[in-house]
Amino acid sequence: MRKFIYLLLFPLVSFSQIQLDSIGYLLKHKQFDKAEMQLTFYINKYPNDLRALELLGDTYGHQEKWDGAIDNYKKLVDANQNIANYHYKYGGALGMKALAVSKFTALGMIGDIENSFLKAAELDPKHINARWALVEYYMKLPGILGGSKNKSLKYAQELENLSKVDGYLAKGYIYEYDNEPELAEKYYKMAIDEGGSLWSYDKLTTFYEKQKQPEKALANLEVAKSKHQRNALEYQMGKIAAEYNIELQKGVQCLQTYLKNYSPEDGVPKAWAHYRLSQIYSHKKNKTAALKYIDLALAESPKTKSFIKEKKLILSL
Repeated sequence: MRKFIYLLLFPLVSFSQIQLDSIGYLLKHKQFDKAEMQLTFYINKYPNDLRALELLGDTYGHQEKWDGAIDNYKKLVDANQNIANYHYKYGGALGMKALAVSKFTALGMIGDIENSFLKAAELDPKHINARWALVEYYMKLPGILGGSKNKSLKYAQELENLSKVDGYLAKGYIYEYDNEPELAEKYYKMAIDEGGSLWSYDKLTTFYEKQKQPEKALANLEVAKSKHQRNALEYQMGKIAAEYNIELQKGVQCLQTYLKNYSPEDGVPKAWAHYRLSQIYSHKKNKTAALKYIDLALAESPKTKSFIKEKKLILSL
């Protein structure tokens, strides 16, 4: 029966004809279950194809199936100990699983996680992601287990030597995590001055939001919008206006612009923009408009708890 299903799904495709290049397309379009099925089918015939094993590990990772990702990345490490990215991905999958299991179980994984990231950094002196992983690993790990701000700063400096933007962002992260907001802000701004990437602006915006400084967050987004014509920035500005009850008219304009120019690549569904508009009109005490927009949000996503709660609040106005 199972053989029949495979023949039904792939009537003209033999094992050797499956093109691994097509898997990238499936991953890009988030068709993870289809990618997993095709790769599993392929690997049954070619179990030593390292590229297929890596793609299957990536596919499991996208689905947060960490055991499957760990198993495939471990096969890669065992097959070739000299590929930095294999160690990095193996350590990353172990780290993600450690977050999902009990603390006692996670303790037993710490050594393998650290060794994998260190090996990746050793094998490839220019491996930026491995150094980012070590920055975060040493900051989040308790000191009694080997965590260390100084170790994090060491790898942040290595990042800076490779890429000033990454180094500044890493130092911003370290100081933010260590509750030194002045230094964190300084380095996030240095990252913006150095490269002006959208990622850098986003880090500073998120920092300001965590610091309960929405006015600064909005001002930073305004600058980002002037340099990066991204519709997603319109939503972010509307979201801050709605959440903090500031610059409400600007928030309305931004959200309406977001809806007008919306495409799936923007990331945030239209329902959430309608929800933010309902919040803004609630702040304005305009019950009719608030109900209009929350009903639009609920029409798209009727089970979203935030939307249901918001409608109850509006009805009580």
